[in-house]
Amino acid sequence: MLKSALGRFRFMGIVEGSSLLLLLFIAMPLKYFLDMPGMVSVVGAVHGGLFIIYCAMVLYATFAVKWPVRFTIGAFASAFIPFGNIILDVRLKKWAGQSLRA
Repeated sequence: MLKSALGRFRFMGIVEGSSLLLLLFIAMPLKYFLDMPGMVSVVGAVHGGLFIIYCAMVLYATFAVKWPVRFTIGAFASAFIPFGNIILDVRLKKWAGQSLRA
């Protein structure tokens, strides 16, 4: 997976998307239901760093893979939607398979 630009982008998308899910479904409930705000500070900072790297990877993949502009827009948008990076990963896997066959 990490041998190509698209593979590196897909990996980073899964890592960043996982950090968002961890933040939303574990750290935030701990903060608001169990009054444990420390987890949000740690997970939020890690997620923020991963998000910045993800944005850089979107730009990298846009030029390295030469994918359509709609994928660039979709990649940025999927970072804000829970499970969005998983959906994007499935679509990118299909797109990569089709472009290799063509």
